[in-house]
Amino acid sequence: MKKITSVILVCSFAVAAMGAEGLDREKAAAFVQLALKGIDREYPNKPGEVLRGPEDIMSPRAMHPAFYGNFDWHSCVHGHWLVVRLLRLYPDLAGAAEARARLGAHLAAANLAKEAAYFEPKDNRSFERMYGWAWTLRLTAELKAWDDPEARQWAKNMAPLEQKIVELTKNFLPRLTYPVRTGVHPDTAFALGQIIDYARAVGDEALEKLAAVRAREYYLGDRNYPTNYEPSGEDFFSPGLNEADLLRRVLSREEFSRWLDGFLPGLRKGDLGNWSRAAEVSDLTDGRIVHLVGLNLSRAWTMSGVLSALATGDPRRAPLETAVKLHEAAGLRHVFSGHYEGEHWLATFAVYHVSGAGR
Repeated sequence: MKKITSVILVCSFAVAAMGAEGLDREKAAAFVQLALKGIDREYPNKPGEVLRGPEDIMSPRAMHPAFYGNFDWHSCVHGHWLVVRLLRLYPDLAGAAEARARLGAHLAAANLAKEAAYFEPKDNRSFERMYGWAWTLRLTAELKAWDDPEARQWAKNMAPLEQKIVELTKNFLPRLTYPVRTGVHPDTAFALGQIIDYARAVGDEALEKLAAVRAREYYLGDRNYPTNYEPSGEDFFSPGLNEADLLRRVLSREEFSRWLDGFLPGLRKGDLGNWSRAAEVSDLTDGRIVHLVGLNLSRAWTMSGVLSALATGDPRRAPLETAVKLHEAAGLRHVFSGHYEGEHWLATFAVYHVSGAGR
C-alpha cells in the first residue's frame, strides 16, 4: 500500500503533462487507487430516489448494494468502469489483486439483481435517466470486451441490470420528442453516443438503429452553433461538442464533414469561439464549480472524437488539435486535488480521455 500511495503522489504532479498517449502502468495504478477510495465510501452521499413511502427510506448501501459509493449512483458506476478498463489495459498494474477483490464484492450476482429490481416500480423507471444508464452500458461493454474469467462472470452478473437499462432505453427514446441540451447529466447527445457504442459492441442492431435515427432527427439540422453561450457556470459537458462527437459516430466521413461546416462555419478559418479557451475553475472545493474541470476533460475527448472523423490534411484539424492539448492540460492538473468534491468522479473523465474510450 505504501508503494501505491507513493505512485499517487508522483502522479498528482505528473498527470498534468500526460496526453492521450501518455497513460502507462504507474499512472493507471494511481487512477485505479483514486477510484477505489470512493467505491466503498458510503457517505457523504447524494441520493436521487423518489420516496414512495417510509419503507423506501434506506441507507445508500441497503438501496444500492453494488453502487452505493462515490457520492452518487452514476459516479459509482463509472468508477467501476474506470477500474475495469484499466485492469483490462494493464492486468499486472500495482494493486490489481485488491482491485479485483473489490470489483468482485460489488459486482456479485445478488447485488446486481437488486440493482435491476430497483427499476421495476414505475416511480423508479426514470432514475438516472439517461446519464447513469449510459455509464451502465459503457461498464457492461467494457466487461464483455475483456477476455478474462472473472470479467466474464461479472458481465454475466450484470445481465439483469443491463437488460433492464436496454429495455428502459428502447421504451424512452421513441417518447423523447426533443433532445435535452444541457451541460450536465441529462444531456441527450452524450447518452446517445454511449448507447451507440454499447449497441455496436454487443450487436444490438435494433438499439443501434433507434439511437442513430434519433441522433439524426435531433441534431442533423443544427447550424451556426453559438459557442459564445458556453460554458454555463456548472457545466461538465459542452452540449455542442457532445452532439458533434455523437454525429461523427452515425454519419459517413463526407456527411460529417459537410455537417461540421454548417455547424461551425468559422472552423475552416481557425475560429472555435469559446471552445478555443479552457474553462476557468475558481474553487476546487465547490461541488458544482469543480464541474468545470470535467468540462475541460470532456471537451478534450469530444474534440478528439471530431478529429478522428476528419481526413489527414483537413485544415480544421490544427485548431482542434491545439484546443485538445489546452483542455487536457487544464483538466488533468486538477484530478488529484485532495478534495472529494472532484476526486470522486474526475478520474473517470481523465481516463475516458487519455485511454481513448469512445474512439
